[in-house]
Amino acid sequence: MNTTNPLTLPNALTLLRILAIPFFAIAVWYGHHWQAFILFASAGLTDLLDGFIARTFNQSSELGAILDPAADKLLMTTAFVLLAWRTQGMTAPIPVWVAILAITRDLVISFYAFASVDRLSDSKFHPSFLGKLSTAMQLIAVSLGLFFNALGYRQWMDPLLPEMYWVVAALVLTSGIHYFMRATRAAAT
Repeated sequence: MNTTNPLTLPNALTLLRILAIPFFAIAVWYGHHWQAFILFASAGLTDLLDGFIARTFNQSSELGAILDPAADKLLMTTAFVLLAWRTQGMTAPIPVWVAILAITRDLVISFYAFASVDRLSDSKFHPSFLGKLSTAMQLIAVSLGLFFNALGYRQWMDPLLPEMYWVVAALVLTSGIHYFMRATRAAAT
């Protein structure tokens, strides 16, 4: 890990993503759904780009290891809260219960990881396939929700989003349980 220089291009992209979150929130709150969708999609692209640059050009840092997941969680939490809140002109909100499940899972895992930082090493504790799949489905659901809000109501949307939200909820619960099973095994070794 390149710890000597925390001011790397990946960290700069992560900071831009964090700085974009208030603008994303304002866009959603005031019903500027196209702008919100574009900001969210841009944040997703910078997330992919900063990871690619960090790996390819050996620009990973301890700061980036903390900032990147924090930026992701902050953006997703903001999106879940505001899309469940049903702000101006929203035609495709996220059900409140799905937002609560996703946010609670992330908070509980974050608190557990913080409390266990001295007992669990990074080598024993990396994201699982279920965790990555859950995150990917959450990103898809939020992206589609933002996109559908930008389009306005269309009847063909009716069957798509509810099923997706059930899949998101199932993956959130399954990956959360799996996380704690792995953590318990890792702590025991």
